[in-house]
Amino acid sequence: MTKLTLHTCDDNGQPKRQPFDRLTKYIRVRSEPDARFVEFDFAIDDPSLFVELVMPQEAFEAFCITNNVVRMTEAQIRDVDAEMEKWRYGEETLMSHNHNRASE
Repeated sequence: MTKLTLHTCDDNGQPKRQPFDRLTKYIRVRSEPDARFVEFDFAIDDPSLFVELVMPQEAFEAFCITNNVVRMTEAQIRDVDAEMEKWRYGEETLMSHNHNRASE
């Protein structure tokens, strides 16, 4: 039977980082700070390509430590939101013009 190992260790007993482990993992918390569950976006290497996750607070904290996450910067958040708006409403379309007019 094959033995399954999640990490191999170096000479100092520290887990060796695999190529995947070296990629930056981003989070963006969307829930309120005192919410029972944490709603957040999780991205690997590219903040604009993310999955939406929900976890209890304690599980979220463990998830962040385990994955060595980085919070998205305000600039990254603006870029992601702008890209989502473009996909949702398009560019130079009737819907995008109506959406822009509604926000004025």
